[in-house]
Amino acid sequence: MNIDLKSLLTVTFTLFAIIDIIGSVPILISIKTKVGGMNELKATLISGALMVAFLFIGEAFLNLMSLDVKSFAVGGSIVIFILGLEMVLGVEFFKSDKNIKAATMVPIAFPLIAGSGTLTTIMSLKANYGETTLLIAILINLIIVYAVLKSLGLIARILGPAGLIAVRKFFGVILLAIAVKIFATNAQGLIK
Repeated sequence: MNIDLKSLLTVTFTLFAIIDIIGSVPILISIKTKVGGMNELKATLISGALMVAFLFIGEAFLNLMSLDVKSFAVGGSIVIFILGLEMVLGVEFFKSDKNIKAATMVPIAFPLIAGSGTLTTIMSLKANYGETTLLIAILINLIIVYAVLKSLGLIARILGPAGLIAVRKFFGVILLAIAVKIFATNAQGLIK
C-alpha cells in the first residue's frame, strides 16, 4: 500500500474545508443546548458511516432512487439554508423533541457534518484519488470532528454568551452563503 503524502494532504484539507466543523461550532452548541446533550461518538460514527458509504455506493444509491448528484445537493442546500436562518434570526424552525438520538442524526450527522457538499465532494475526489487515500482522509477528519464535538463546552465557556451570539450570527450568514452557492451551482437545469 503506497500512499502519496501530497495527495493525502490535498484530500484531507479539501474535506476539512467542506465539512467546516469549526464554522459549525455555534449551531452545534445551540443544538446541544436545545436537546440537553449530545452523543459525540455516535454523531461522529454516523457521519463516518455516511461518508464511507457514499465513497463506495453513493452514485449507485442516488441512481437507484432516480436522483442525481445535483438534486441531492439542492436538497441539502435547503436544509443548510434553514439552519442558517435559525442562527441569524434566532427563530426555531427545527422543533426539538428533546430526543438526543434524533438530534444526533439530523441535523448533526446529516447535513452539518456529512452533508450533501461533503458527500458529493467525496464522490468527485474518487475520480482523481485512490479509495485508500480517501478512507485515510475521512478518518483524519472524523478524529478532528470528534475532538471539536467533545470540546463544545470549553469553546462555549471561552466565547461566553455574547461571544456565542456574535459568532452564531456571523456563521449563520456564512451558512446562508454556502447554501446559496450550493443551490445556485446545482439548480441549473433541474427546473424545466
